Amino acid sequence: MTIINLITKIKASKQIVFDVSRNIDVHQQSASKSNEVSIAGVTTGLINLNETVTWRGKHFGFYLTHKSIISAMNYYDYFVDEMVEGKFKSFKHQHFFKEENGVTIMNDLLQYETPFGSIGKLFDTLFLKKHLIGFLLERNKMLKKIAENQ
Repeated sequence: MTIINLITKIKASKQIVFDVSRNIDVHQQSASKSNEVSIAGVTTGLINLNETVTWRGKHFGFYLTHKSIISAMNYYDYFVDEMVEGKFKSFKHQHFFKEENGVTIMNDLLQYETPFGSIGKLFDTLFLKKHLIGFLLERNKMLKKIAENQ
């Protein structure tokens, strides 16, 4: 299992950051480089507990789909999206929010497993982990910009 842990500090209330983080339209903006769009489930606005979204985007030269469910949510403190269908063996993205002195500390904890045994692990080591870190950093940059301008 691979674990990615990123911390982003945003000068906005955690309520604003929480809502911007689960906004389908904001995610599509941040993922525009991969032409990622929501094609099923919640396709616009805020996603909530037990709702699903199916994404379609181009990664590593291929159009891929990834269906997630919001499997846990405690308003303004955390939410979890987990893969229901997709190319990973497992995929769980936990989002934590903590506010200190008008700054929200957003913690992304992404845990995933690749299929295909040692070949999948090699692909992860050489390409996938770096790709996912870059994807999350781009997303968080957009979230920060939007949340700080509200």
